[in-house]
Amino acid sequence: MRAHTRPLAPRSLRTAAAALLCAAVAVGAAACGPSGGEDTKPKAEAKAKGPFGELTGSQILDKAIGATKAAKSLTVDVDVTSEGEPLKAYLSLDTRGNCVGTLTVGATGTAELIKADDKNAYLRLDEALLREELKGETPETQKAVLKELKGRWTKSPLTEPDTKEMVALCDLKAMLADFEQGAAGTVKGEETTVGKQKALKLTESGDGETNTAYVATEGTPYLLKIVTTGGDEPGTVVFSEYDKPVDAKVPAKKDIVDLG
Repeated sequence: MRAHTRPLAPRSLRTAAAALLCAAVAVGAAACGPSGGEDTKPKAEAKAKGPFGELTGSQILDKAIGATKAAKSLTVDVDVTSEGEPLKAYLSLDTRGNCVGTLTVGATGTAELIKADDKNAYLRLDEALLREELKGETPETQKAVLKELKGRWTKSPLTEPDTKEMVALCDLKAMLADFEQGAAGTVKGEETTVGKQKALKLTESGDGETNTAYVATEGTPYLLKIVTTGGDEPGTVVFSEYDKPVDAKVPAKKDIVDLG
């Protein structure tokens, strides 16, 4: 059946995954990259009262980037706009390349992704995405493929080029690689919370874009959230579940369609 010869990741989904990764990196890089401005420097006694003492906003951001890059695993919740299209993802991933989560393309249509080892990846498309991929097929083919794939996982080896494109989302080091230290012009803001964690707000603006980073003020100074407004790719990236095991497990055999 044709369903068995289709790639793991439909082209539209692979394109969305690549765009999502680029947009997420763009949000992080914009908020964390160098800027030509200078830090706003309050009086020393005022700075000392904050959770990071006399450190400037840029110095705090550098600490946060270093801590985040050193994490062995984390969960990332991405909500961005790329080329005018909304893209969302919720992924738990680690430095070994394991990951599990979801990717949503446009207003509807969600795919679930699992990479639990170095051999195969597993993808499950919801009915909306399946129907989108089957446009142009005969009614008989659509019905047959939906019957076989609806609610089931497709399996494909990581040696396949299409699969490699999709699981690029699982590369934690690549996702964080462009989060540069050495920023300038980052302004310290007020203390707030992200979820249930206390955080310090840091802001940098320029070229019609405002980037706001939130750094944990208790425990390890991880990045908790980055928000970009304005610009070509506005969006939000939330980080959580640092250094917790990634629960990526191979689906039950009965639920898998092998495309290999």
